[in-house]
Amino acid sequence: MTQEGGPFRAAVFASGGGSNFQALIDHVSSGDRTWSIDLLVMNREHGALRRARSAGVPAHIIPTKGREVSEIAQETLRVLDEHAIDMVLLAGYLRRVPSEVTIRFSGRILNIHPALLPDFGGPGMYGMNVHRAVAESESTMIGATIHFVGDLYDEGAILGQWRMSRRPQDSAEEIAAKVLQIEHRLYPAAVDHLCAALLADTRPERMVDLDVKDSFEEHRRKSSTSIKLTEEIQ
Repeated sequence: MTQEGGPFRAAVFASGGGSNFQALIDHVSSGDRTWSIDLLVMNREHGALRRARSAGVPAHIIPTKGREVSEIAQETLRVLDEHAIDMVLLAGYLRRVPSEVTIRFSGRILNIHPALLPDFGGPGMYGMNVHRAVAESESTMIGATIHFVGDLYDEGAILGQWRMSRRPQDSAEEIAAKVLQIEHRLYPAAVDHLCAALLADTRPERMVDLDVKDSFEEHRRKSSTSIKLTEEIQ
């Protein structure tokens, strides 16, 4: 574990291409941060592994298919201990994290969900399953949620949510593309927020929810600066 004062050592868990993993890498590489990415954990070989190699991040594959949960938990904790990991960031990890891991890292394990929880969460609600459900609903908002991880899917305390208005004509694929851009900005900001609380030895408060007023595409045409995010009155 990290000595007091950080930087905190993070392990990212992923199962797929790793675009959120890349967003986290880009963030910690862009300036002085209170945390670093020191390990990628995957349950199978996929695109995120190439991103780890390119960034020089150690990677470890922990197969889960056909294995006892206790065996997976033991190997996972051993690998995390070997890399002196302080916190765990789930980024498209499609397997349940053993309770031994969530207990050990209680308050230091986050997940990003591609919808506004508690809506569109729970078992089976991941990837395009979520976006199709949103597209078929009457929801007027889309967005992403960062939450702490426990034993139940998508039911940990919410740390932050960013949202934007949904156009009725948007397809599931269009929703997915817009939400992914939100995810890539929300996740690094949420990790910064958590680490600030850890450094202060305080319980992290929920981030101010943000409403993305303009689409990312429209904003790029208007300005080359960072995306304007307006605080939503609660």
